[in-house]
Amino acid sequence: MSETNCNHDCGSCSESCSSRQQPESFIESPNQLSCIKKVIGVVSGKGGVGKSLVTSMLAVLFNRRGYNTAIIDADITGPSIPKAFGLKDRVTGNEAGMYPVRSKKGIDVVSINLMLEDEKSPVVWRGPIIANMVKQFWTDVVWSDVDFMFVDMPPGTGDVPLTVFQSIPLDGIVVVTSPQELVSMIVSKAVNMAKMMNIPVLGLIENYSYFECPGCKERTAIFGESHIEETAKEFGLDVLAKLPINPEFAKLSDSGLIELFEGDFLDKTCDLIEERMK
Repeated sequence: MSETNCNHDCGSCSESCSSRQQPESFIESPNQLSCIKKVIGVVSGKGGVGKSLVTSMLAVLFNRRGYNTAIIDADITGPSIPKAFGLKDRVTGNEAGMYPVRSKKGIDVVSINLMLEDEKSPVVWRGPIIANMVKQFWTDVVWSDVDFMFVDMPPGTGDVPLTVFQSIPLDGIVVVTSPQELVSMIVSKAVNMAKMMNIPVLGLIENYSYFECPGCKERTAIFGESHIEETAKEFGLDVLAKLPINPEFAKLSDSGLIELFEGDFLDKTCDLIEERMK
């Protein structure tokens, strides 16, 4: 096609002309001393669905399987990962970069709360500054020999999730949701954003799915009957897990002992991620 007749729609044109438009990549390189093999984002379309809990549990389970795991706490204005792991030390650094804080079981973590003098201080920043900080967690931190990194993202489809999707080479995402009727709309936003960015969606995890009576073992759907199967079918996705309402999870997270949790609720999820990431 002559350049005078070009319609600038390179996606439908096989010509190799001087004005051909190439898609611009915003992927950032990690610190030159970092070694990171696989990166999994944990996302949700809305807040309060237990995304940070799922992130923590996945990192713990892969750590138990013998992998070196790490977490980027990208939820800058609502960081909860340090609390769940009982981390009090501060991120350190030198001319080579910043260094994550290591948990009792050996999981590397970076979070804004590990940089503040007072962890209770609010982060009153505008979106672009928050997004840039998350980017620095990838580019400026020395991540040594990480097999699986999990990125705990803030809810929604705003500045920070967009920055993570564009600048960090995610190998896939897991979408965390809850049983309410509006789940289909919420999931669709997260899934469609991932598709726009050409990032594989590994599947859905439903939190607060049911409560099991410790005595009679009867299950009650406190937040309503699950619609996760229909939603997964709509988008051609797998249901990876249904997590119960378990007071023990909250207790362990509040006391900084999430690495001690028990249960096989996420074993299928780990199996799938492990298989697909080979």
